[in-house]
Amino acid sequence: MRAFVLTDASLTSRAGQFVWLALDNENSKNQAALKKLPTDALPTFYVVNPESVTVVRRWVGGMTVPQLHAFLDDARVAVAAPDGPLARADRLYGTGDYAAAAEAYQAAMPALAPGDGSYARAVESLMYALSATDQSRASLALAETALPRLGRTTSGASIAGSALGAALALPDTAEGRAGWITRYEAMTRDYLADSTILMSDDDRSGTYGVLLDARSDAHDSTGAHTVAEQWAAFLEGAAARAKTPDERAVFDPHRLSAYLELGQPGKALPMLEASEKALPNDYNPPARLAIAYNALGRWDDALAATDRALAKAYGPRKLRSYLARADAFKGRGDVASARRTYEEAVSYLNALPEGQRSRSMLATLTKRRDALASPPATGH
Repeated sequence: MRAFVLTDASLTSRAGQFVWLALDNENSKNQAALKKLPTDALPTFYVVNPESVTVVRRWVGGMTVPQLHAFLDDARVAVAAPDGPLARADRLYGTGDYAAAAEAYQAAMPALAPGDGSYARAVESLMYALSATDQSRASLALAETALPRLGRTTSGASIAGSALGAALALPDTAEGRAGWITRYEAMTRDYLADSTILMSDDDRSGTYGVLLDARSDAHDSTGAHTVAEQWAAFLEGAAARAKTPDERAVFDPHRLSAYLELGQPGKALPMLEASEKALPNDYNPPARLAIAYNALGRWDDALAATDRALAKAYGPRKLRSYLARADAFKGRGDVASARRTYEEAVSYLNALPEGQRSRSMLATLTKRRDALASPPATGH
């Protein structure tokens, strides 16, 4: 969003309408604000009413420039007319109460005509709320109702991909699961192939990711490899079109994932080395280099990369570099150092502010630490 959307010249017309604020959710000093503006996914965008200091609109995920303008227009209307069923759903969604927000959106939806400017936004918000509360069946039902109304639009492509994700999230033994996957995998491919639909390259890349999940779920290694090849080729084209190092680096994490899927981690090294040189204050390039080096069995290079990443990172994302560092020690056969790295990571996590402590990450760290044999006792 920073590299491709928020720099668009058309947004200068909004300067007198909104006060713009970027909030770093990794920085502990912002925890008080983040309690009011929960960010369980990035990016998340809010419009806050300055008089009541309440969230009037929230959007999770990236946006195209037209979507951002529509979002801002809708928010201005909401501030002027804050009452009604949809406004109630938006307020609940803004606070992160997804279960209540889902019910409220479902109650408000029948009153929204497909041509209503709020319809697509409300559908995408409802889909996210349903996903966040593990309501896969309800997500599929929403897609069935909404997609004919959304048509060949940006939101239609988003909902089709989300529906495929919902189908994959169903238990393996769930009735109709295979049929839902087949239906929405085909539909997602169709949207992806339609170049007339305005989608960011980043969102198109995410669509390849969910298609790869579908092939992996089907235990179709050949199909998964084909999708990964298509994904990598698309991303290489997107990176080649980038005009600045910031734009090019946007595609680094997905390119790394595609190359790892293809068993070609070495292809990620030149791009990540270039990103580290061009963006010397960013911890992401060395953190990703560590992952690629580990996949290549270059343990010493991986450890050096984690040194550089840990020196620049802060907040919860520092923990990913601890994981990569432990993997490098294990690769070298240094179990004691790997175990010590996990212990350092657990201590670091427990010292983070409450809002930044991830239970799932703590479980991952302790499980991996405990799986390593304790160092032998010394003395008599």
